[in-house]
Amino acid sequence: MKLSKLGGLLMAANVFVTGIGSIAEAGAVPGNGQGREAVAPRHASVLPEKRPERIFSMRVTWAPVPNAVKYQVVVLRSAEDTPDNIALTLNDVFTTGVDIPLRSFGEEAEGYYWKVCALDYYGNAIGRFSDPLPFSTSGTENPDAPLPTTEYGKMAYTPEYLVYSWIPTAGAKNHQVEVRSESEGGRLLRTLSADDYDVYDSQPFNVRGSYSWRVRAVTDSGEPLTEWSPKSVFSVTSPTPFAALGDSITHGGGVMSLPPGYTLYDWETYSSVPVKNLGLSGNTTQEMLDRFEQDVLPFSPRVLVIMGGVNDYRGSTFGSATVDNLIAIRDKCDMYGIIPVFVTPTPIQPSLMRRAGVEQPPSDWQVHQQYINHWIMSQRYAIDITGPLTDAYGNLRADYTTDGLHPDYDGKKYIGETIGSYLASHFTWLLY
Repeated sequence: MKLSKLGGLLMAANVFVTGIGSIAEAGAVPGNGQGREAVAPRHASVLPEKRPERIFSMRVTWAPVPNAVKYQVVVLRSAEDTPDNIALTLNDVFTTGVDIPLRSFGEEAEGYYWKVCALDYYGNAIGRFSDPLPFSTSGTENPDAPLPTTEYGKMAYTPEYLVYSWIPTAGAKNHQVEVRSESEGGRLLRTLSADDYDVYDSQPFNVRGSYSWRVRAVTDSGEPLTEWSPKSVFSVTSPTPFAALGDSITHGGGVMSLPPGYTLYDWETYSSVPVKNLGLSGNTTQEMLDRFEQDVLPFSPRVLVIMGGVNDYRGSTFGSATVDNLIAIRDKCDMYGIIPVFVTPTPIQPSLMRRAGVEQPPSDWQVHQQYINHWIMSQRYAIDITGPLTDAYGNLRADYTTDGLHPDYDGKKYIGETIGSYLASHFTWLLY
């Protein structure tokens, strides 16, 4: 099974669909929200006047479904939704869209239909298939570039650490991403090498300005295979009154395959108070402390939400060392006139970590988690989010996680709503 970077702690939309009956109509391009980011067409309403002689592929897209690890796409020869009418089935699609190879079907593929079903980790259906849609009104014929899928334009603030994601063209396995400063006339900042459909940027965006990124498919040796995608533009602003420092729980991503850059598994999406995302996947509390000046101060937050520790106690760091790091972060906040708000770190689920191929935590991890939580709840501003996420054995609830490390939709929604409610009630004076 091809799974993305486990999102978060390993470092490497908010869309409800009842049975995804209309998943395809819910959003052909998941992301590219209005505003800061370039908008790609949601569906091709009509095919180009001058068609190529043959249809080689057709790109279709849909909105992400909560807790879907992957998708199955079925191509039908007509609108008749019967087994005998199936022309092609694509299994294990880990992106919210796919370029369907149609070279072998000839011109008749123009009249084909398609449908999609969300699947869980084991390949079981989540709900039902979408209603069949015709390629002619819901697809993009012979796309010549990957399609960006990030949703930074839908967020209150662009996160400090970006993850670029896209729908690849049919068969493309290697990609190249260019990042530019639009405020400096399009100056090239860096070029990143990537594999199938996403890449994490290790450099922070902590300088105000307008930026862009684009992607193209390349060969193993780096030769271009496709055109560049349209630029996706985003902005970095400052100051931001509320910010959040953390690891991948804050950074975003979920269900092992949907990367940060989508709103669905970003807890800030569900906060009633806009919060700048300063999370960085894989961080320990020591690493959060080390990057404080570089990553927090440029945004001059009045309130800093601090949630970390999972990567400490699932590794070899004692709870006492984690608390020492949190005290040092608190002292830095005091030094710079920032109000620290501590959030208890989420529990983990070792059995699901084992299933996902994640290194098992020490047997006494709960002792260290409880030590950290006790200290956090002794602070002036503290939020306990662990209760509803924890099962009877002190582990992360299995119905809230896929990989045993990261809360998925229900968990992230609860975290965001709880933090947002706390910030709104305690810091009303900062909201106006």
